[in-house]
Amino acid sequence: MSAVALCMDPRLQERVTLEATASGHLVTVRTSSGRELLEAIAVRQVDVAVVAATRGRLSAEVVSACDRAGVRLVVLAMGEAERRHALALGVYDALDATADWSAVEPSLRGVRAVPPRAVGPIGGPDASRVIAVWGPAGAPGRTSIAITIAAELAALGHSVALADADPYGGATAPALGLLDEAPGFAAACRLAASDSLTQDELVRVAQRYVSPRGAFWVLTGIGRAARWPELTADRIERVIARCRTWVDYTVIDVGFSLETDEEISSDMFAPRRNGATLAALRCADDVVAVGLADPVGLSRLLRSTGDLADAAPDSTRHVVVNRVRASAVGPNPFAQVARTLLRFGGIAAAALVPDDPAGFDLAVLTGRTLRDAAPKSPARAAVRRLVERELAPAPEPVRGRRRHAARPLPVSEPA
Repeated sequence: MSAVALCMDPRLQERVTLEATASGHLVTVRTSSGRELLEAIAVRQVDVAVVAATRGRLSAEVVSACDRAGVRLVVLAMGEAERRHALALGVYDALDATADWSAVEPSLRGVRAVPPRAVGPIGGPDASRVIAVWGPAGAPGRTSIAITIAAELAALGHSVALADADPYGGATAPALGLLDEAPGFAAACRLAASDSLTQDELVRVAQRYVSPRGAFWVLTGIGRAARWPELTADRIERVIARCRTWVDYTVIDVGFSLETDEEISSDMFAPRRNGATLAALRCADDVVAVGLADPVGLSRLLRSTGDLADAAPDSTRHVVVNRVRASAVGPNPFAQVARTLLRFGGIAAAALVPDDPAGFDLAVLTGRTLRDAAPKSPARAAVRRLVERELAPAPEPVRGRRRHAARPLPVSEPA
């Protein structure tokens, strides 16, 4: 028997109370307020807290209080929006609030539920999307753009994993202020090589970037470039396939080089340093090509478009030009860059990110995303438009008025 605290709307509360009592549990707290639940956890002996995944009830404070008090947290989600809210707070095993009690009750006894994305085969119809962020040599801002894309996807309510697969040394962990003594992506690759990479293992080796409106998982990259042999092409493919069953979007920060050096190697079975980058690009649904807005950066980007098309023939490619500024390309820099892309590369639509050194410097200094460090940054606004229009567009709203639609009656909750 467990002492159970309930925090949900009265209708669901009645059903759960009856079912929990019939199963032998003792319901000690019944409330519809997250604040009252926090007070109950602090002053009462509670074994399990069953909380509805709504913003007024499930919060970061509730999750932290349950962790500190050793209270088992069981989250009930009514629909996809509530499940994503729970995922943003680090609760990835939320249960369906409409499910039979037989699917909920084991969690009250400590039996871990199987998260929704763990069901089904790898690469099945429920697989999510993979976005690879690539850029040529010269530090065009691949990592900064990848982090910003991940943060904006998470802010839209999606579950997101940011993976650092750069074989020349990862930069995601220091940019977000995370520890990188044990690179999470390399650990996932080793587990994939032994066929032991499960969703629980991904959660174990990943780190969580915590944010009120944009939390996501991070698989940190290798700290030393000499560890690149751990990132082989077949391992990369297995890790990406598993990530598809874990989160809605996987954003991968890849290396710059697209060279294939098999013809100059005497050992045809030796690992290829660029194999990680090429494998990630082949597996990606979308490839974001990042270039720098100056004569050298634009030249490198345009000359690499052909190689990128060969490396990712089945992916949808999006072009991002970073740090657009008049001091590098002359007056009216956005028009100058747009004309250059169209004339020399035939690129008619590209995301032009304005130069914002103050915003990005503050983000790196504080170990936060651009969304959290400088929410009004013009660079962040440009990336957000790219995410909302091309990478994760919202479904088209239903236009027109429905005739003869019955209006729902107002429901008054008891005081």
